[in-house]
Amino acid sequence: MLCWGNASYGQLGLGGIDEEIVVVPRKCEYFNGKRVSDVGCGRRHTAFLLDDGTVYTCGCNDLGQLGHEKSRKKPEQVVALDAQIIVALSCGESHTLALNDKGQIFSWGLGSDGQLGLNNFEECIRVPRNIKSLSDVQIAQVACGYWHSIALARGGQIFSWGQNRYSQLGLGITGQSISTPQMVQSLQAIPFSQISAGGAHSFALTFSGAVFGWGCNKFGQLGVNDTNDRCFPTLLKSLRSQRVIYVSCGEDHTAVLTKEGGVFTFGAGGYGQLGHNSTNHEINPRKVFELMGNVVTQIACGRQHTLAFTPACEKMDSFGLGGNGQLGTRSTCNRKSPAPVKGPWATSSTAEEYDSEQSCFVRRIYAGGDQSFAHYCTTNVSMLIRGS
Repeated sequence: MLCWGNASYGQLGLGGIDEEIVVVPRKCEYFNGKRVSDVGCGRRHTAFLLDDGTVYTCGCNDLGQLGHEKSRKKPEQVVALDAQIIVALSCGESHTLALNDKGQIFSWGLGSDGQLGLNNFEECIRVPRNIKSLSDVQIAQVACGYWHSIALARGGQIFSWGQNRYSQLGLGITGQSISTPQMVQSLQAIPFSQISAGGAHSFALTFSGAVFGWGCNKFGQLGVNDTNDRCFPTLLKSLRSQRVIYVSCGEDHTAVLTKEGGVFTFGAGGYGQLGHNSTNHEINPRKVFELMGNVVTQIACGRQHTLAFTPACEKMDSFGLGGNGQLGTRSTCNRKSPAPVKGPWATSSTAEEYDSEQSCFVRRIYAGGDQSFAHYCTTNVSMLIRGS
């Protein structure tokens, strides 16, 4: 596991290092010899899922978001989940969701907006609890916004709960927070492949590549050609001709990846996080010109930065806010267009030119808050994993 960005709360899992920021990818020694299958990045905390279904967390724990008692600068196992085989997780501003192999969700951390789905508004839950109101439904995916949560059921239904100040629950109403999962009725009978949540906006992607967005749209982060919030899921008509395969959300911006390897971004651009060599906001999806010609296979949005991975060129690019080292460019400057992340990236085609101990075959990239991660292996087991 390589990590870079803000380390001030221990959210990179590097232990008690002197630096507050890490400006170039560094190996997280804790996971040597362990197989990581998922990473959730919160604002100031991180959760790691191992292949054996165990969960480790590190970083800020002021609201119980680590699922154990104290703040930790090194990953520590969430022992309350010992009896569970966890298969996916997600982190919000200060809360965490974990999904087990039976399709049940466990939640912990900040609950004052109902984002834990536990039918209460308790400020702080430090031990993971099962969301019992979803016990009859098998959940396939979870996604945390800052103060809201969404879940995709294996049957295709989408559920949402938590803060609804910006209509980010997609229920046709605005305002009052909701502490128990509600089905997003307007999306029934549509088969979805992925869900994603940003600061206060949400997305759902169909198997055919249609993209629906709802919630806060102050900066155009829904990509629907205006800046009005949406209380119902709205189809992004401008992406209908593209075969979208993945959606990632930052605090106020969105990036989508197409089957052909193209990247479109929209929403807040004040730090360059859209990659268009400007700090303008974009209310419509706009292709990142400097990534054209490359087949990007993975994207990840942090709070105000974006990562894109192009295995054929052995490179990872980053753009946006850089003040905490989250771009991995050896500097703390913001970047308005894609800049290379300084790392030992390798591809199958060039593997023989590298010392296998030094070259990293990237399996998956992650970003959130002001931190970034790349999960890699040092030998090319087979083909690089394409897409997220």
